[in-house]
Amino acid sequence: MSKLHKPHEQQESDRLGWAFCLNAGFTVIEFIGGFLTNSTAIMADAVHDLGDSLSIGSAWLLQRLSRKDSDKVFTYGYRRLSLFGALINSVILIAGAGWILFRTLPRLFNPEMPVVEGMLGLSILGISVNGFAAWKLRSGKSLNEKVLNWHLLEDALGWCAVLIVSVVLLYQEWPILDPLLAIGFTTFILINVYKHFRETVLLFFQAVPASLLTDKINAELKTLDVVADIHDVHCWSLVGEHHVYTAHLGLNIHMDSQALLGLKALIAEKLSPFALTHTTIELEFPDEHCREH
Repeated sequence: MSKLHKPHEQQESDRLGWAFCLNAGFTVIEFIGGFLTNSTAIMADAVHDLGDSLSIGSAWLLQRLSRKDSDKVFTYGYRRLSLFGALINSVILIAGAGWILFRTLPRLFNPEMPVVEGMLGLSILGISVNGFAAWKLRSGKSLNEKVLNWHLLEDALGWCAVLIVSVVLLYQEWPILDPLLAIGFTTFILINVYKHFRETVLLFFQAVPASLLTDKINAELKTLDVVADIHDVHCWSLVGEHHVYTAHLGLNIHMDSQALLGLKALIAEKLSPFALTHTTIELEFPDEHCREH
């Protein structure tokens, strides 16, 4: 099956699988390289990449589980497992970046000269592997893939810092550049991953998935002449892509079954631009008491 004909979920699974294999394999190389070069910085990054590999592996597993069909227990299916994976990985990424800062800050006051040649070789390999893995996830649309992409970009930027420091240290003995660059790229990643983390948390607790989305849907439905009011509105997202909308529409006239069928078709037409995955609309006739109040 060609990529063009693969469903979106299968393409996402393939991208996560590539990222996991590349990251896990390179983590092994890092541990070996860190031992051979006697570099604590590379060993520390290897531990960080090990955490990334575990995160990507768990995300891959959760993403595959999220494709299961709905059942009697999970009537909306298992898609929110993918969102849960994004939440876990955001926490791990923030914790990992914090750990890097904790390890790096003391080196500002007591810088150490690393084995420059080993750093240079591993940095080139690190940029290649992590850059390729990030490229594989670049087209990902789910929050899970976006967060994991920051995992990989964090690693690639980290190795860019190692490369720059290695080149400079070949000519100048300025070991303090290592902690300075590490602090810089880690702070940058923390700022950006926070945005995804905040969005993931909001969606996890069923916040409205996009700014003013509910107002836009309600405004569109109110253009129907027979709709007097809209109430008991609920809008949330399963994974940041698949949205759910429910509402009660109060009608200003009584309608027979044939007219109701026409109204339902008009409502479906009004809702179609919003690409909602699940919609539940209840129609209430004039003077009918809403059972939710």
